[in-house]
Amino acid sequence: METTNEITNHSHYAICKPYGFLSQFVTNELKKKKHHKLLGELASFPKGTMAIGRLDRDSEGLLLLTTDGKKSYFILSSKVEKEYYAQVDGVITDEAIEQLKKGVTITVENEAYLTKPCKVRLLDKDLLQLPIRAKKIRDDRHGPTSWVSITLREGKFRQVRKMTAAAGFPTLRLVRTRIGNIQLNNMQAGDVIQLDEDFQI
Repeated sequence: METTNEITNHSHYAICKPYGFLSQFVTNELKKKKHHKLLGELASFPKGTMAIGRLDRDSEGLLLLTTDGKKSYFILSSKVEKEYYAQVDGVITDEAIEQLKKGVTITVENEAYLTKPCKVRLLDKDLLQLPIRAKKIRDDRHGPTSWVSITLREGKFRQVRKMTAAAGFPTLRLVRTRIGNIQLNNMQAGDVIQLDEDFQI
């Protein structure tokens, strides 16, 4: 009896999602809103490629794509850290950083939710090397800002933005810089890198 070998090869990509792009390939709203920018505009991806999680339209940085549903499920799990650099409005206080570390109450699906403990640290903005942003953030003439690193193992909708706002320091710019072992490094907006099939996260 003849058998056919199931194709198990998958494709994986790391991209630097630009500001203003949706983290998807197709949207039912395209007929109504033709100005949406989608991931398929960045490169030619194989059929079945999906984004592993999402960054909202105004957020930037590292986004992984794959054709492997099992790989996607694992990376989305609480086993894998996701690190974000957030530029917040004002000079963030030590008290606010401690509050973010311990957990703050945000709204998720119209219900109060206490975020899990996470890693938070202050960043030196003069040492940051981030992708050039298409839309400029206001400058210091309109008030000081701070940069913090927030590392989570959960991913509620717009969680980082909600967390910093709950601590009294709304997010002005948000860049995801790491997913597990995969780093954004010096990638610029729109860059696409194909990963090895057996890449480790």
